[in-house]
Amino acid sequence: MAGLGTKLSAEPVAGMVGIRMIEDGKTARELFDAVMANPARKKFGFGEKLAIVNVDVQQAYTRPDLFRTAYETDPAQIEHINRISHMARERGLPVVWSRVGYKDDAGDAGVWGTRTDSEDSLQNIKYGSERHAYDPRCDIQPDDLQYTKRMPSAFFETPLASYLTWHRVDTVVVTGGSTSGCVRATAVDALSHGYRTIVPIETTADKHASYHFANLTDLQLKYADVESVQAVVDWLEAG
Repeated sequence: MAGLGTKLSAEPVAGMVGIRMIEDGKTARELFDAVMANPARKKFGFGEKLAIVNVDVQQAYTRPDLFRTAYETDPAQIEHINRISHMARERGLPVVWSRVGYKDDAGDAGVWGTRTDSEDSLQNIKYGSERHAYDPRCDIQPDDLQYTKRMPSAFFETPLASYLTWHRVDTVVVTGGSTSGCVRATAVDALSHGYRTIVPIETTADKHASYHFANLTDLQLKYADVESVQAVVDWLEAG
């Protein structure tokens, strides 16, 4: 085993194929644009039945006018979410809304709630609080599935997987925030559960362009089809 002071060799080993980590000075946005512009970009594609899964579209993360934890990427984010949710609902397809929240002593936040301890901290999003509340711009209907989650993924210890199984869904469209956090975790879990996974660009948001575009790039390369909202609209209109 190499000692703590040992410098790892950067020289390629004979017979091995690969490259060192690339450091070319390109921004996350530039890398994202290059990946999306690649004509050979492979896709999982849409299946036969989709569900819209809207992740953490709650005031703690969508209302910069109220909370320091909130952020905005596309000002029309919630309009886009509402549009595709409405279209899916009209076609009898499931629409799901998740949000994060905890009981008063935060005993259900686990280790995730130990990083910080301030009024802005994750574990201090209490059930029924203004931070827990869905953004009032969200068009949530009575037959939509709503639930509170406690970890990043909308799948982890929630009713989502069984709900999608019951509805015979094969494609999950993931929206919400943050792109680098709960959207990414949900998309990775969706793929892990065997779903074709779609992430519409305009429906996601993050605190910094670097986090946002780096994670969209990684999702596109590995775990999901990162598409425009129009691509989802087109599929729904054709269905």
